[in-house]
Amino acid sequence: MERPLTVGQLARATGVLAKTIRYYEQVGVLPMPQRSGAGYRQYSRHDVHRLLFMRRARALGLSLAKLKALTAELDSGECLTMRPRLYELVTEQLRTVQQQIAEFHVLERQLAQVLERLQTTAPTSHADGCQCLGSETSEA
Repeated sequence: MERPLTVGQLARATGVLAKTIRYYEQVGVLPMPQRSGAGYRQYSRHDVHRLLFMRRARALGLSLAKLKALTAELDSGECLTMRPRLYELVTEQLRTVQQQIAEFHVLERQLAQVLERLQTTAPTSHADGCQCLGSETSEA
């Protein structure tokens, strides 16, 4: 039988902070581990692989709620049965990121226009306040 890992060893093996591991357990994303007679958490190699999977999913932007549902599926079956759900979640996340990129491009153009106006137009006095960030063209 393999020797169980402590929370610190699990953290080093996965690159996930021990504090984060304990939080994942608290919110139910990770199952509560077995405890030693002295009360220390005990993890297996399976927990290492599970946490590495979770770390990658979080890096891809999946929310904790989605991750919780996904890891519940991971516990109940094999990778093949989970693939369609994972495909759906990653596709949804990709669409979200693509939308955010499009919105950032609009923001980038707006910021560039404001900077150009600030550099090329002379300051004027306005009775109804500063118009420095006013928009001649409305892009939303």
